[in-house]
Amino acid sequence: MSDSPVPPLSSRLIAEFLGTFWLVFGGCGSAVLAAVFLTDDGTQLGIGFVGVALAFGLTVVTGAYAVGHISGGHFNPAVTLGVFLGGRIEAKAVLPYMATQVVAGVVAAAVLFLIASGSDSFAIDPGAAGSFATNGYGELSPGGYSLLSALLIEIVLTAVFLWVILGVTHGRAPVGFAPLAIGLALTLIHLISIPVTNTSVNPARSLAVAVFNPAALGQVWLFLLAPLIGAAIAGSTYRMLFDRE
Repeated sequence: MSDSPVPPLSSRLIAEFLGTFWLVFGGCGSAVLAAVFLTDDGTQLGIGFVGVALAFGLTVVTGAYAVGHISGGHFNPAVTLGVFLGGRIEAKAVLPYMATQVVAGVVAAAVLFLIASGSDSFAIDPGAAGSFATNGYGELSPGGYSLLSALLIEIVLTAVFLWVILGVTHGRAPVGFAPLAIGLALTLIHLISIPVTNTSVNPARSLAVAVFNPAALGQVWLFLLAPLIGAAIAGSTYRMLFDRE
């Protein structure tokens, strides 16, 4: 662990705002604006699932390298909970971090909505899976997966994500590679779960876009709860297994 003084909370919250804004705007923006792009002759030039997965990973890599040294680069309430339970952040910072992340996500989604609305072809379809990059289960799952499937995959993948984060940011881990490993982990998580839930593992990301889609807002509880459960499992077990000293 670094012995450098911890930056003031105000600076850390600004860093979390910018990082979370970038994650939601970049990741969800790639899904809304670039995932599907058809030419006049019907050729698909969009980036698809793989491109969206890479976009989410790249936002974390670039955001963490840019401001991670200030705030820890959480950009996600589930990550904040996990690192708190893992003993990496003080209790008084948890709620301010989470609130800042949620606000930043909603601001990013609002900016994205304004940009997307500049196209005559843009419309949010409450009955369509993944409309405006929202998460869902049942008929709002891209692959029609059940509530139980969505709950399990979000818990498992968020736990894995936190285990990766806690491992690569450990004092004994190789220095300088944490943002890259975390971004690659998030990319892989999206490659696995976009067909199931459109991938959350981040309550701020899910709530931000669900605000603009009434149907998704009715299911967003799962994408607030499941990532927090997964993060709590990882945060508590990592510390118990590997940081007992």
